[in-house]
Amino acid sequence: MERSIREALVERGFARSDHGVPESTKRFPDGAQCRVEIPSTEGPDVLDAVLEEADARGVPVHRVSQGSGALLLTDAELERMAATAARRPVELSLFARPLTGWGAASSASHAPGGAALGAQARGTEQLVHVLEDIARAVDAGVRSVLVTDLGVLETAAALRTAGEFPADLQFKISVQMGLSNPAAIRLAERLGADTYNVPTDMTLGELAAVRAAVDIPLDVYIESPNDLGGFVRHAEIADIVRVAAPVYLKFGLANTPVIYPSGTHLDAVTIALGRERVRRAQIGLERLHRDMPDAVMSAIPAAGLALPTAAVG
Repeated sequence: MERSIREALVERGFARSDHGVPESTKRFPDGAQCRVEIPSTEGPDVLDAVLEEADARGVPVHRVSQGSGALLLTDAELERMAATAARRPVELSLFARPLTGWGAASSASHAPGGAALGAQARGTEQLVHVLEDIARAVDAGVRSVLVTDLGVLETAAALRTAGEFPADLQFKISVQMGLSNPAAIRLAERLGADTYNVPTDMTLGELAAVRAAVDIPLDVYIESPNDLGGFVRHAEIADIVRVAAPVYLKFGLANTPVIYPSGTHLDAVTIALGRERVRRAQIGLERLHRDMPDAVMSAIPAAGLALPTAAVG
């Protein structure tokens, strides 16, 4: 090549390397740098507990997400969660299920080298089932879904463009998609991603390079569950906001069991975990205020949130 690979990357809007940590000038529609997400909010009782704890602690919660999908919610539970989130108002993002890891023919995904297969939609039938799960969530009023598979994303985004799915439906990309470089994450953005959950162990330089490549908000675990690394990054929270804005500060919880698929048999556990995630969010936001007192957090309600609407199903 007549020019270096790094020069070719810069011409295409990428950073030269992961070694720089420039401050992001990008923002949410309301001008804010950061918002708060509480993950693993697995049902209506957990959602109620999370919001009650947030009120008690003065923690703003802009988005809650869930891992078991509309698939494992009754019609009444699904509509109750949507109604609660709409009333608050908070974005409710439900996982699009089922995926390979939950299927009967999933032996390869459980093999030592096949873990990445578990988050993919397998074959035409599972592609259909995942899209049906999105449709069911939409009919209940949900306007945000978690997606892990590029084929699901491209197809669902095409259905959104065609008017089959509502125009205000947003696709939140799960950390399980696993794309880890700026070019790949830009591809997800082009295919229709509205926010992207980056791998939990990205360095500040890597986050800055991704931010240079895409405009959509990044979802960054400040604390992650053990099966995603078990990282506790509270000390870096101000730097993460500086380089990754607009960013959803995602407060998972280390030292916890895997709870998916969830249900009422785990309510005591999931409610306790939900409340502790809010407490961890309070700790993180207090640290952010100390280290970066001028950080701008979105007020609630916040522009651009995919808030539930009235059920149509």
